[in-house]
Amino acid sequence: MATSSPPRAVWTGAITFGLVVLPCRLYPATEEHAVRLREIHKADAGRIRHRRVCEIDGQEVPYEDVGRGYELADAGMVPLTDRDLERLPLPTCHQVDVLGFVPANDINPIRFAKPYFVAPDGDAAQHAYTLLTAALVHAGAVAVCKVAIRTRERLAALRPRHGTLVLHTLLWPDEIREPHGIGPATPVTEQELKLAVHLIGELAGVDTDELHDEYREAIEQLVDAKTTGGQFEPPPTPQATEDLLAVLEESVRAAHHIQRDNPPR
Repeated sequence: MATSSPPRAVWTGAITFGLVVLPCRLYPATEEHAVRLREIHKADAGRIRHRRVCEIDGQEVPYEDVGRGYELADAGMVPLTDRDLERLPLPTCHQVDVLGFVPANDINPIRFAKPYFVAPDGDAAQHAYTLLTAALVHAGAVAVCKVAIRTRERLAALRPRHGTLVLHTLLWPDEIREPHGIGPATPVTEQELKLAVHLIGELAGVDTDELHDEYREAIEQLVDAKTTGGQFEPPPTPQATEDLLAVLEESVRAAHHIQRDNPPR
């Protein structure tokens, strides 16, 4: 069976831990398959086009002529080329600097941002790569690192997965918002808590590999209905539960029957 070639590396450098230097490349570990809806003019359904226009001469600028710059406090602009950014005096531009190792559960999941597959760069890097992967598995640890990818320096977590190293960029602490009272402080009874915990046990286990995004299918049904003049019945709006105890008891009974009729394989 033919296999697709790996995506283009987004970063090339080396992982350093202690005195060990592991040349590597980072590859995107995910790809989104979102439904893309176009921006249109409501009056006639014409496509809306966004153009790049220079604020000085008012001319439209082709993409290949678009660069980047740093805006000064007095509104002046300092142009920065890709070559300038490659020569940035920052070690993490070309180095995943391992700061230390922590248990995997010590990192709050809300901080995880974007994942990358880490590949050894060259034959000489393979031994160190295999050793670091095995050591992380054996220790049950992840490496906390700093790395600069594109135009940002980030914290990152380096962890093993199926014999491969995965680097997850992490949000900085000041990028995490606090809930500030979003969750209510309503008390619950012992019986409600007991039933809720029992329901969690009955519904334990989900094979996420069997799940898929149904949004595209729903969009296709909606488009088909609008183009053929057919009817499209939206799902009912969920209503808040009032008799929580009764609903929990019924949920436990229903979940128990489902598990009994469909035992884990």
